[in-house]
Amino acid sequence: MADDNISIYDEIEIEDMTYDPTLQIYHYPCPCGDRFEIAVADLRDGEDIAVCPSCSLMIRVIFDAADLPRDDTEQKGASQVAVQG
Repeated sequence: MADDNISIYDEIEIEDMTYDPTLQIYHYPCPCGDRFEIAVADLRDGEDIAVCPSCSLMIRVIFDAADLPRDDTEQKGASQVAVQG
């Protein structure tokens, strides 16, 4: 991502964020009172900037792609293989 011209408020380790498995997003409190959000799919696509929907602040998420939760299609495929196996 060519983000040389954007201003990052902070860098946050993904372990410090809260994961919502239903929505497949990570979130983190923003100083404005809302929260920064980034989807797991965006992280898998190499995006590492979480934005706050209420203000202009952005954070960079520090993460290892191998540690991301598997998506529903991966989980279904794995369970089908286990049943067939």
